[in-house]
Order: sequence, then C-alpha cells, then structure tokens
Amino acid sequence: MRMTAIMGVLSLVACSSEEDPHTAAVEVVEAGATTALGDPLPGLAPDLLARFTAGKEEFETAEAPDEGLGPVFNGDSCVACHSVPAPGGSSTLVETRFGRVGPDGVFDPLANLGGSLIQTTGFGTVGGCTIVGETVPGIANVQAGRRTTPLFGLGLVDATPDGTFIVLAAAERLLPDGLAGKVSRVTNVETGNTAVGKFGWKCAVPTLHVFSGDAYVNEMGITSPFFPNDGCPQGDCSLLATCDPVLDPEDDGEDVGKFADFMGLLAPPPHPSLSLRGAAGAILFASLNCAGCHTPVLVTGSNAIPQLNRVTFFPFSDFLLHDMGSLGDGIVQGAAGAREMRTAPLWGVSRQPFFLHDGRATTLDAAILAHDGQGRKARDRFAALSAANRALVVQFLTEI
Repeated sequence: MRMTAIMGVLSLVACSSEEDPHTAAVEVVEAGATTALGDPLPGLAPDLLARFTAGKEEFETAEAPDEGLGPVFNGDSCVACHSVPAPGGSSTLVETRFGRVGPDGVFDPLANLGGSLIQTTGFGTVGGCTIVGETVPGIANVQAGRRTTPLFGLGLVDATPDGTFIVLAAAERLLPDGLAGKVSRVTNVETGNTAVGKFGWKCAVPTLHVFSGDAYVNEMGITSPFFPNDGCPQGDCSLLATCDPVLDPEDDGEDVGKFADFMGLLAPPPHPSLSLRGAAGAILFASLNCAGCHTPVLVTGSNAIPQLNRVTFFPFSDFLLHDMGSLGDGIVQGAAGAREMRTAPLWGVSRQPFFLHDGRATTLDAAILAHDGQGRKARDRFAALSAANRALVVQFLTEI
C-alpha cells in the first residue's frame, strides 16, 4: 500500500515532466479537473446539472426564524461557513467545541449545558422569547477550535466503498513509523446500520446526505426527518417548548437532499500539471512518508452517475483516524478519541485561508511542523531537510 501511495505521487511527477501537458494521465481528467473551484463535475447530464444548480441555490439561501432558523445557530446559510474561495469552500470562521474531563479521565461533552458545539448566535426576540448565543460554561476544562472544512470533490469520497477504507487501514499496519489509521465505525441514522465515518474532523459522519442533515440542525438549527430535534440553547430544553416558532421537522427533507446534491456533484480542486519544482517536492513528500497517511490515490466504486463511477481521484487523505498526540483537540466524538483526528485531504490545500483543525497555522511549513503523534517521524524528517528542500515540499503542496 505504501508503494501504491508513493507511485500515485510519482505518477503525478511523470505526468508533469512531459513536454506536452496533454499527455497527463486520463484519470486526472476523469476525476473532475476543472478551470475553477466551485464548478460542478464536468460533463454532467442536464438533469444532474439542474440538481447541482438547485442545490447550489439552496446552499446559498439565507434562512429566517419563521423558516426554522435557530433558536441558536452559527450561520443563516450554508455558504455563510463555506465560501472561501468559492461556495463549497472553507472560511475564516473557527467554531468552538468544549467539554470536561473528569477525575476518572472520562470526557463529558456537557450536553446539558449546550455542548459540545457552541452555537454563537440566538435569533433574538421572537414570540416573546429572547434567545442569545451560547458561551463556554465555566465548568468546561477542554476547549477546541474547529475551522470549516472545504467540500470540493467530496462526492468522490462519498462514492468510495466503505471496504476501501477498511482495507486501507489494514494495509497501513504494515507501514513503518506506526502510521496505521483507525476506521471510524458509526451508526448511519438513515439506515440504523453501522457504516464507515469519512466526513468531519473526527470522521463522525458516514455520508454526504447525513452530513447535510447533521449540519442543518447543528449549524443552523433546522430540523429534518432524520434529525428531528433542535439543539437546546445552552442546554435548556424548556425553551424549545415556548420559543421555537416552527413545528419540527422544519425541513421535510427536500433542502437536505438539495445540499447533498450540491456537495455530491461539486468538482474536486483543479489538478494542473506540476512544475519541475513541484515534481521535485512530490518525490520528497513520498520519501518523508507523508503519503503514509495522506494517501494520494483512491478509486470510487460502481455508481449510476458516470462522473462518480469507478473514478481515480487524488485527495491525499486516507480518511481514517490517527493519533495526533498534542495536535489532537481533546474532544471525544463518535468513534474518535481525544487525540484522534481525521487525515485532512490536501488537494486544494493552498486555497484555504489557514491550516490544521483549529486554523493555528498560517503557513504550510508551520502546519507540517505542528504534526505530532503518528505524524511526528515524518515531521522530524521534514524539519531535518535543508530550507531549499522544505520549500520544494511546500511548492508541491501548493500545486495539488
């Protein structure tokens, strides 16, 4: 598997070093190379393009309290948190998670006090009730930032069979550096079955459709059939009985479906040929064993949509949980422990406003040097490179 990952990187180098850029691997084009971030997958049939367009319109639409927004929320639209550098991207916003670790070492998300996610805004005075944004309670002794994850290309990830990630985790046990990732096994609320979590900083969500409903209720306070309960402002559920002006579920599932259409048909970041410096950086990236977790190449399964059917794509992530040591955020969520985080996809990373889960790093160098836990050995190899070679690795990352 390590050889497969490294060959994936080197295949990009081979494509990039040809005199004629049109000799690049066909798979890159099939994976959805486009001219701009925020485009749909290329070549969609008219009905699918119409679904993408309708989904994007709903994604960008601001909601109001009389449409179900709130009573507490973080944004009044999806695009409020996913706009940089285009709809479906990241943002400069950093949300807050909190909780408490007791004397027994057990993490408590303090759900009775509104945890673990802070909703920063209340809908104000509606129907005689005044709702304000939440704050971190004094009893919390764990607090972490979470920046918005970009959504580009995630339809390809959604279309990748669960078995791929299970096999990948097993193969990683053979890698040096102790890099084996952990499959996040979660309950799919739509089926009641156990599935592989691939989405979110803690791999807590198994599909883009579930991701849509989860975000709708947690970020905007809008309920839907599989997420029928509003979050209680600061944990006070008594407020919902008198201060929620719209009956649940506030969305009948139509909006959730449109969000999933938009995300599922959203193209991955453009994948141009590498420069010579970027190609040299790709070789260094592989030699550092960064590809041990940031798996360059994955392949989708069988799919009725041609643009998602058995497509080779280049996310540079294994979508598994890894123990990141001091870089973990301290939050226990789903199958993920306090130190475990999902491997962040690196495609399009240079288009993000800052890096790592909490946005602490403003440069790619700083993001690499902050790695710990299972990423420590690769980090140390990077730190030992000459300044010129570190710059080559960063150049590679800016080009993928």
